[in-house]
Amino acid sequence: MLSETQIEQYFEDGYVIPEYRIPEETIIAIQDRHNELLVSHPEFRDYCPAILQYDEGFADFCRNKEILDMVEQLIGPDIALWNSSFFAKPAGNGKATPWHQDGEYWPIRPLATCTVWVAVDDATRENGCLRIIKGSHKEKRLFEHKTNPSTDLTLNQELLTTEFDESKAVDLVLERGQISLHDVFLAHGSEPNTSSKSRRGMTMRFMPMTSIFDHQLAREQYKNMHVPDHSERKIFHMRGIDRSGKNNLAFG
Repeated sequence: MLSETQIEQYFEDGYVIPEYRIPEETIIAIQDRHNELLVSHPEFRDYCPAILQYDEGFADFCRNKEILDMVEQLIGPDIALWNSSFFAKPAGNGKATPWHQDGEYWPIRPLATCTVWVAVDDATRENGCLRIIKGSHKEKRLFEHKTNPSTDLTLNQELLTTEFDESKAVDLVLERGQISLHDVFLAHGSEPNTSSKSRRGMTMRFMPMTSIFDHQLAREQYKNMHVPDHSERKIFHMRGIDRSGKNNLAFG
């Protein structure tokens, strides 16, 4: 569970790193499952935007009670898992992730998600750990982005440099098994991995079920923004009830 101080930090800074660590045997299981995915889908060597679409078994890792308890403290008791991504960032030439806000291309209304970022490897400055702009979530709005088609990046939506001050960036250095939680409006990115060590990270995307996952909006975003197609995304019930009454949930 998060302490009162940690909850305050999340709402003040837009992120928090709890003391909790995912057990090593679970990290090994995530690692093994990702390796199996790469055998059949080598195109995901750097980034898989939606691993549940290819292997729903990853959802089992997201049903971690300790993690869900912390997420509940931040977004309430009615929780759905709507996506999980894998940023593999291999040693030597792992791609950078441009500065962005996640909500720029997410079809959730009202826009709300708590992302849990899992360090499958140690995440250091040398191998391209997550970087954030503390407090950039406070206005609860999306800043202006542009499309960057560079093949050297994991994502094609990038914040305009006039929208944030990179000199205020904070490096989220994590050890294997540690997690961070961050707000949907938080500006973040990461440098390329030019080190000799991989930097694998798995994300768990949890939304409160007071919000609606809008599949039609997802189709429009895919068509107009050329972002990953979320229109067929399966929404997994984690706990609580669908307060919106409009989410098509998968149970189990």
